Amino acid sequence: MFTSLKIYQLLFLRLIFILCLSVISLFIFQKGLVFTALFGVLVLFILLIEMYFYIKNTFQLYDRTITSILQNDFTSDFSKHKSYQNYSNLFKLYETLKNKENEQVSKDIVYRSILNTIETGIIILQKDGSDWNIFLMNDFFSKHFDVPKVSKWKYLKNHLSALCEIIEKQDFQEIKTSLEIRVNQQDTQTFVMQSSRSEIYNRDYFIVLLDSIQNVIEKKEKEAWVNLMKVISHELLNSITPIRSLSQNLQDLVQQETISAEDLDDMKSSVTTMLRRSDHLQQFVESYRKLAMLPSPKKQIMELSKLIDNSCQIMNPLFKKEHIEVINTIAFDRRLHIDPQQMEQVFINLLTNCIYALTNSEKKQIIISAEVKEKRIFITITDTGNGIEKEIENKIFLPFFTTRKEGAGIGLTLSKSIVEAHGGYLAYRNDEGITTFVICLVEN
Repeated sequence: MFTSLKIYQLLFLRLIFILCLSVISLFIFQKGLVFTALFGVLVLFILLIEMYFYIKNTFQLYDRTITSILQNDFTSDFSKHKSYQNYSNLFKLYETLKNKENEQVSKDIVYRSILNTIETGIIILQKDGSDWNIFLMNDFFSKHFDVPKVSKWKYLKNHLSALCEIIEKQDFQEIKTSLEIRVNQQDTQTFVMQSSRSEIYNRDYFIVLLDSIQNVIEKKEKEAWVNLMKVISHELLNSITPIRSLSQNLQDLVQQETISAEDLDDMKSSVTTMLRRSDHLQQFVESYRKLAMLPSPKKQIMELSKLIDNSCQIMNPLFKKEHIEVINTIAFDRRLHIDPQQMEQVFINLLTNCIYALTNSEKKQIIISAEVKEKRIFITITDTGNGIEKEIENKIFLPFFTTRKEGAGIGLTLSKSIVEAHGGYLAYRNDEGITTFVICLVEN
């Protein structure tokens, strides 16, 4: 505002000066001083030309600055302009927008760097009229599928026709499916494709994520092996370390010329401890063998209600002993194609965990419920215990992991394997501190 006022004042002073000079020249001419009047007219002409160029430069500077802003071209440095102070508000706006543009460019570079380091194929399309352009293609997508970073959808179709056909068939709407793509002229690989569509500032974007199922499986297998080796090494060291220490002690004792009664007692105690730890190792190996050699289920038709009743009947003495109330809310019956003995073992394992979880609870209840969705039966077992701690939620299905002193740590792992052998899955939920296990089975 101050800048504009200053410019207007300068223009106003020029106009006043030109007007006064015009009046003076006219007055001199009337007095007969022709040459003096002509000199005044010449000066007046020069002033008019100067004012013309002043106004022209003013508007050119405004136009140049506004054009730079509109075109997002912030390469100019107006701080060195001789009239910088006269247009301070305009240039302040320019500098503010320039800083915001630089900040946005920096963010874009960071975001693109992050996307390029992710080992998932990512491609983002932007709609331009009725066509789609490639807004972004990360390095993994380009390298893994041997596709150059093209800018047009039609060029991408020439390289990945299988992917593009699925997207076009769904009319660029949200998709979650699997597809086979030939990678680098090698064998076809199966990928999981997820896509989403969103509109931001009246611009339509379509985002596609591609994950190799083989890579996902290998990553999960590697994580499982690492976790398993941690548990196995922990168990082995817990037994081998004391056995080695006791063996060293025994070796020292037997090398003595005479053995006292006290030494003899130490030897007996050491042998007993070694035997106990050896028994633990044997049980550990037997548990591992039981997991590794799980027999195939011998399936037969069985009613859901009978399966639940048989499992609860087996556990009923323990329920009574611990004063636990079991509530079965299943109001329907369904036929299941299962191995009765194996599935009863699953329920026994889960109910045993519930009993352990309810040890220190005032309200001791186990609720069994079920629902049917899309020819699948979801059986839930919930207890009113304290739930599973967040820190160990991702470990509960690991072999030999247990929080119970007398536990072997294979109950949940074995149960999960049995359910998966039946074509279903076993999952865990923590709803506001309440523990729930879900068994999903296919209805016969």
